[in-house]
Formats: sequence, C-alpha cells, structure tokens
Amino acid sequence: MPDFYPIARRILFSLDAEAAHHATLAMMKTADAFGVLGQLAGLDEGPDPVASREVEVMGLTFPNRVGLAAGLDKKGEAISAFGNLGFGHVEVGTVTPMAQSGNDKPRLFRLKEHEAIINRMGFNNPGVPSMMENIGKSRRGFRGILGINIGKNKDTPNEGFIDDYLKCLEGVYQAADYITANLSSPNTKGLRDLQSESNCRELILRMQERREKLKGENDGKYVPFVIKIAPDLAEDAVKALAAVFSETRIDGVITTNTTIERAGVSGHEYAKEAGGLSGAPLTEKATEILALLRSEMDDAIPIIGSGGVMSPADARAKFDAGASLVQVYSGLIYRGATLVREIAEELE
Repeated sequence: MPDFYPIARRILFSLDAEAAHHATLAMMKTADAFGVLGQLAGLDEGPDPVASREVEVMGLTFPNRVGLAAGLDKKGEAISAFGNLGFGHVEVGTVTPMAQSGNDKPRLFRLKEHEAIINRMGFNNPGVPSMMENIGKSRRGFRGILGINIGKNKDTPNEGFIDDYLKCLEGVYQAADYITANLSSPNTKGLRDLQSESNCRELILRMQERREKLKGENDGKYVPFVIKIAPDLAEDAVKALAAVFSETRIDGVITTNTTIERAGVSGHEYAKEAGGLSGAPLTEKATEILALLRSEMDDAIPIIGSGGVMSPADARAKFDAGASLVQVYSGLIYRGATLVREIAEELE
C-alpha cells in the first residue's frame, strides 16, 4: 500500500510548526472517523499486524511495546486515531489542574537537517475537566493502554507542587490505565528543581497514599504511577533517584524527557532558541541515562524508553539497555506511522 506521508510531510513542513501540528491532528481525526486513516498512512490492510503481540508491564497488558510519548496529543482528542496507527499505548498531556495557554509563540521549531524539534510549549492544555471530556469522546474504539501525563500549573509555587499533582491524580484516575508525573519538562520555570531525592520521595509516597483511597472508591482499580525524568541529570543524581525509586517501589520510570543541551545542533539557526530538544540528537544521551538507571534500580521496576527513537535500531538499543516499552514522538513526525509498525516488528 502506498505511503502518502512523505507527500503530506512536505506540505506540513511548509507551514509553521505549531500550525502544522494542529492541522495534522485535525486530519488524523477526520480520516479516522471515515475509516481511512490506515490507508492514508500506508499501513497494511486487514487485521492489525501488531495487535497480537501482547506484553505484560506494570500489571497491564499492552498490545505491543510501542507507545506515543506525551506532548503530541496534549488535549486527549485523538486517542483512537493514534491507536489505529499501531500504537500499543498512547500517553496524553501534560495536563494541569487548571487550563493554561502556555508560553508565548513562536514556541515550536523544526531542525530538519538534524531530524530534531525544539519546543517551549509550557504545558498548554485545557485543564483536567476538559481533558476528561475529550478522553471520553476520543477513546472510543481504542484497544490499547491509556497513559495520562500530569503536571503543575505555572503559577503554583514549587512549595505547593504536590497539591497540583494530587488534584490531577484524583481528576484523571478513573480514565487512566497509568499516570505519569512530569517533573522534567524544561519549559515550566523551576519544574526540574523538583527532581531532587527528597521531592521525588515525598511526591511518590503522597501519590501512593492518595491512590489507596482512590482505589477503594473505584471498585479496587489500581492505576500504576510513574515518573518521567530528564536526560540532563548528573550521574550521581540518577543514582540517587534510582535508590528512591527502589525504596518506594514506584511502578515505573520513563527515560527521558527533552534536553536543554545543544551540542548536537550547534550552528543551526534555531540552536539558541530556549526549550527542550528532541529527536535524533537526543538518542544516544537518552539511552545512556536509561542504561545507568537500569543498572542502579531494582530490576523489578520497569523502564519506558523515550527520547530519540527514530528507527527500529534506536528502539532496539533502548530495549537492549533495559527498557520494557518504548515511546515515539519526533520519529513519528519525521518518519510517519510506518515507523510504529517497524519498531513493533523489531522488538517482537
């Protein structure tokens, strides 16, 4: 079946990056509603070729090992569409207790020569209540696992950050299959300061305590809780967090978020733009952090490998370094949906 994405990409890349993002989601939802999304994406006809390759992680049954990283579907409005592209899990958000518009535009930049993206979106999202409404509509027909990525509002001081995460936990619990705490985005001032040992320990314990209450209120439903960490942590900081994660028996960890380093894109016209860098320049660094965490953390705690998964070989490297699942973001934008199936085949 022909893959129309290279043609669509040329058109989309002629647009402003954020405008192209919104146009892509709109087209995906429309194509999905008419049942032609798979055909336009160049995917095989007939039964989903990766639907039977199930894997158990965090007590959940994932249709395959490939997921969509948070940040592409910030509003939770295209879950079924992404599922029909072959993703075994879709992570939506980051969502905050109250809606916020994010940082000033422009805030999204393509570095095409490097197959990279810089974003400083700033947790632009509709807030928990609206997100839940969107999920109720867009999840219909989705057979995979739904992760919901949560964060604090920009105006919430760091001293009270846990309250925002608890509000999000309560608001999304019923809809989520797992919940991710985003402490590692570089685009909310001071957020990464929350990745200290003491902050992470307190957050995990408070979230676990509140989860027990919510579990009782939701017919015993247990929702795994994970934390997403940055790739810019020093080795000692990663080791310290590994000890905290092992001590608290967290359900899982995602490595990694975007990087603030620019070594891999030095000289590019957008290299000095503030924000997090994702894509190919992040691949090696994210995998190194994954391997370090895996070597220091209890083997029973799974890792989801994210950051620079641009090819089946990149996914294999993360799998070999100790990941149980992988997530794609920039790779989807540069390579298209056929990459999802290729990675699933490789990890099988």
